[in-house]
Amino acid sequence: MQPVNLINKLPYTTKLITKFLIKQEAGSNLSNTRFAQDTLTNLAPKAIFARSRADLAETSFLELTESFLVYYCPKILGENVFRKIYSKKLAQNLKPLVSTPYTELVKTTSKENADKIMPVKAAIALGAMAIPLLEYSLTFAKNLFTLKLFKQGDFNNIANLNKDKTETEQRQKKVKNSAIKNIAGAAAVFGGCLATSLLLVKKGQNSKVLKHIGEFILAPGNKLFAGSPKKAAFVNKYFSLDFAERNGKLALSNGQLTACVLIGGAGYFKSAKDRGKQNFLETLFRFPLVGFYVITGSELLEKGFKTLLKNKEGFKNLIAKDLSVPKFADLGEIAKNLAAKNKTCINDEFKTLCKNKILITSVPFLFSIGVMGLFVSGVSRFFTKFRYDKEEAAKRLKAGESHSERQLPDVYKNFM
Repeated sequence: MQPVNLINKLPYTTKLITKFLIKQEAGSNLSNTRFAQDTLTNLAPKAIFARSRADLAETSFLELTESFLVYYCPKILGENVFRKIYSKKLAQNLKPLVSTPYTELVKTTSKENADKIMPVKAAIALGAMAIPLLEYSLTFAKNLFTLKLFKQGDFNNIANLNKDKTETEQRQKKVKNSAIKNIAGAAAVFGGCLATSLLLVKKGQNSKVLKHIGEFILAPGNKLFAGSPKKAAFVNKYFSLDFAERNGKLALSNGQLTACVLIGGAGYFKSAKDRGKQNFLETLFRFPLVGFYVITGSELLEKGFKTLLKNKEGFKNLIAKDLSVPKFADLGEIAKNLAAKNKTCINDEFKTLCKNKILITSVPFLFSIGVMGLFVSGVSRFFTKFRYDKEEAAKRLKAGESHSERQLPDVYKNFM
């Protein structure tokens, strides 16, 4: 039951947070909610540590566009475009099953139906490869954006490391040409994905080769580790290009997120290298940490946090043995049962349940902002400045400058 009356009796702050999380759990404006959360987690910390107008502008451009790609494009491309196009010829009774992940579909429907739906699902998944390929292209587009708007292609100038702000035509030409070449390359790869997706829809049911390709796209673990269910499940979870399902609609899956991180990461490193050594090293420091956290680290953190809490007083009624947590909509019934069992006030029981559930939800989110956002951004920028100053001091030393001129800034002496 929906505990509306109980919610209205909660303390003001608890009531606001509870209502917000209820909407999120129900899937209402989920993309908007996640977009706002991601912006707060990723953009805000980087904006705080922005080193120049150019740095702030390109960071804002990159983070806002990335969030749009991840939280809106799966629905736009998968649900509203490719699903409608590729499922047209499916029987009416099979169309709703297109949103069911393939690994579940083969268990819940007949082999004949699964074989009919599989090429359509694989084609939709290939069409959605536009998302990670756009992610790859985005960092090159960011380089062009900064080059056009601020006339800067050298990261040392963008990060305000080089106070002279000297730009060379050679560097700017390299950044521009590389960006255009890589964006064109990503477009060509997507063209190949589209061609294969059309082939799957047209001949996927009758071609053994295309059937194997389609099954590998949707369930690579089943193909690679047929004799090991655990390994197969792991690979399917993190490397399948199939969509997840949310309320009968296609939604971004863990595997698609992995594709975004890995393919997008290749773009991050290549575009960073184009702008200089310090940009590449800063990316090398930050991206593996953030990438791991995005793919699986946040999930591990949530599981670890729940494991610590599950046996503590007040959380035993919230966290099950499998670490699942009931939705806010179910807390009213739980509070009612606890009040009857403990002979306490249902409002007090409900308030405790809500506060504890908010804690379970908010701590991982605050960790994302505090550690993965502020800490990683701050440390990566600090060490970029440290490396640059150290290299400049070494250059001055090599050039034979006086001892006083070649000293490192005092703030770095402890690191030598």
